[in-house]
Amino acid sequence: MISLSFARFSAVLIKEFVQMRRDRVTFAMMIGIPVMQLLLFGYAINSDPKHLPTLVQMDDSGPITRAVLASMQTSDYFDFLGAVTGREEGDRALRDGTANFVVVIPQNFERDVLRGLSPDILLAADASDPTATSGAVAALTGIVDAAVAQSLTGARQPEPRPAAPFTVTVHRQFNPESETPINIVPGLLGVILSMTMVMITAVAIVRESERGTMEALLATPVRPLEVMFGKIIPYILVGYVQTAVFLLAARFLFDVPFLGSPLAFFIGFNLFIAVNLMVGFLISTVARSQMQAMQISFFTLLPTILLSGFLFPFAGMPGWAQAIGSAIPATHFLRITRKVMLKGAGLADIASDMAAIGAIAAVVIVISLSRYRQTLD
Repeated sequence: MISLSFARFSAVLIKEFVQMRRDRVTFAMMIGIPVMQLLLFGYAINSDPKHLPTLVQMDDSGPITRAVLASMQTSDYFDFLGAVTGREEGDRALRDGTANFVVVIPQNFERDVLRGLSPDILLAADASDPTATSGAVAALTGIVDAAVAQSLTGARQPEPRPAAPFTVTVHRQFNPESETPINIVPGLLGVILSMTMVMITAVAIVRESERGTMEALLATPVRPLEVMFGKIIPYILVGYVQTAVFLLAARFLFDVPFLGSPLAFFIGFNLFIAVNLMVGFLISTVARSQMQAMQISFFTLLPTILLSGFLFPFAGMPGWAQAIGSAIPATHFLRITRKVMLKGAGLADIASDMAAIGAIAAVVIVISLSRYRQTLD
């Protein structure tokens, strides 16, 4: 019969608690990741976003038109930002992400309603992320009914009254069939690059220390910036290979189009690869072991997936979650890939997103260089 010694058991137990106390990163991951998941899923994730930016093209005006727009505003799904003067301006706003919807009121709309001609109101919707707009589109029937009840009463009812005094035609742009792969696959590239680039670089400096080669590196006259770029540049080639494989699979396996400027995409993904490698370098200056580097990398991956707009609509998040998401490079790269691949965007359309990634990269470089030590102490 095996005998158990309480003293020996207590010694092992105390030893584990001491190791846990010393390994603060692991302990923080054990507590921090569940808390982060609870807060994000409980407060930040919303699959039915409201207050979506909307523009209107007013080719006619009158009480019926005002009733329709007021009903849309009251529904909380639409936030009217202003007016556009033509179709080209509206298409540009949808393409660069300024608006999710453009409402087009046709000429002679009021007259045709009163004559019983049942004119059409056009709602152009950015369907590159169908989850973000599906709730608003589904609510349109009730919105139209409310507008009809408000405006077409008494003497204003058209004679003879048609089944519907007017109709709303939804034009889903960039993903008219609302196919999930067309939405998910472009964003998936950002997640893949974030996961692999950060993780690869995160263990770079730590691996040098664990293998005992850091001393030799520090004995050389290599400067911190030179170490950073020397560690980062080789892995850019890895990112090129991943991106090439991804684009081929997206095109031939999932039939995802590539409608925009190859140059805009090339510059955008190079900038995104660079900033992720810099984030990995920063992690490697904080972690004391490869295990810690992997844990911290995973900790950064969670908000990348949940707050970038990859799985859940960015517009549906509260303001504080959008602020955090705006500091995540994948948020802006996801917009770049969807704009270029699905919307036919060029450099001008993605300039703001590239500027945001560049600003994040500058901050990460400054912090990384300040964290990097030229001694092992």
